Amino acid sequence: MLQLKYQPYYDRLVQDAPFLASNGRLNEQLVDKIILQLNRVYPQILSNKEAEKFRNPNARLKTRFSDLLKHLLKKGDKDCQEFYRALQNHADWLYLLLPSRSNMKTSDSTTKCTDQVTIQEKYILNERGPVFFLACFSVAAGLAFLMYCCNAEVKPATGVKKIVGFSAIGFGRHVKNVLISYMEDTSKS
Repeated sequence: MLQLKYQPYYDRLVQDAPFLASNGRLNEQLVDKIILQLNRVYPQILSNKEAEKFRNPNARLKTRFSDLLKHLLKKGDKDCQEFYRALQNHADWLYLLLPSRSNMKTSDSTTKCTDQVTIQEKYILNERGPVFFLACFSVAAGLAFLMYCCNAEVKPATGVKKIVGFSAIGFGRHVKNVLISYMEDTSKS
């Protein structure tokens, strides 16, 4: 189980600022996305004028970003928290690598957690992919359709019989036998 110690966002930003400002961590687009989110979603954090200042393409990216961090540190803990939320929304991979996050994790003999394990746990539900989901959904929809057609109280339309009969063409031998036998049973009644 992962246990986190509470650390104010202000202190976390002070700790993470050198890591974030180092070369190669952030690019122009990512910084712009963070600034735009802070400006549009939370205009009390960054006014339009401040956002334009931090997005000025004539200034160096490292300078603009360090000025943004200084501005957020002056504003307080709540604004620093919104910065972390914007960073997590736009660069989750970078958010997971922050030094303050690795310091917050407790590690004892039973619960050792690394960033790689955390990333793997995040995507554990997606290991089978979209084709598996579509296959399962198709089977469930097909079974629901067959249950609807097999209900003795509801008489299926003749068009439904034709559809079920023709749908057997693309399936394997066992499924084909079930669908054809269903079509023969409904045609007898």
